[in-house]
Amino acid sequence: MKIKVHRENDKFHFRAHNESGNTIDMDANPAIGGEGKGARPMELLLAALGGCSGIDVVSILQKQRQVASDIDIEIHGEREAGKEPSLFKSIEVIFRLQGELDADKVKRAVELSMDKYCSVAKTLEPTASIRYRIEVNGAGL
Repeated sequence: MKIKVHRENDKFHFRAHNESGNTIDMDANPAIGGEGKGARPMELLLAALGGCSGIDVVSILQKQRQVASDIDIEIHGEREAGKEPSLFKSIEVIFRLQGELDADKVKRAVELSMDKYCSVAKTLEPTASIRYRIEVNGAGL
């Protein structure tokens, strides 16, 4: 796996390129001169957690012959205040799935992802407390 990151202007706008040619724009906080030309790197870390666990959940549900018509994953992260580096200390992940789904199978899929398979979650666990909630068709599990 290889990522290249290139500075796009004379400020803090960077663009990452993967080996497949996909790109992600990054920028700094406006408080230090960022211009809103991309996500902040720590936001991308939360997005990576959502993407990693989402891919796991879809894969597990497919194996269980469960089809979600829609999946939304909302991630809230709280960082350490007044510290450098300012690591995440707590993260909450909310999984919202729609469709004709067996709630027990959805719960199992999310548990397997978050507790066993998601590499991003496992990378964050040493420094952050990660909690998750599940909603299926608007009902909490």
